[in-house]
Amino acid sequence: MSKVCELTGKRPIVGNNVSHSNRKTKRRFLPNLIKKKFYIPELDKTVTLKVSTKALRTIDKLGLYAYLKKLQKQGKSIPVKL
Repeated sequence: MSKVCELTGKRPIVGNNVSHSNRKTKRRFLPNLIKKKFYIPELDKTVTLKVSTKALRTIDKLGLYAYLKKLQKQGKSIPVKL
């Protein structure tokens, strides 16, 4: 299963672990993803999405339906048919 937010598109990035002696080894920074069920009363649907915590905060602020409309207006693909 991929570690990508379905709404924001956040994905793992690559960086370095740096030791005290300044040796560098590759590592991955993983996004903070949560699998969550959402109910959309406007569509009378329940959807399960894998979202980042940043997307969750935005959903709490705007509401899921408004956030999906905003993403659709920006031209991003959304996993729910509106």
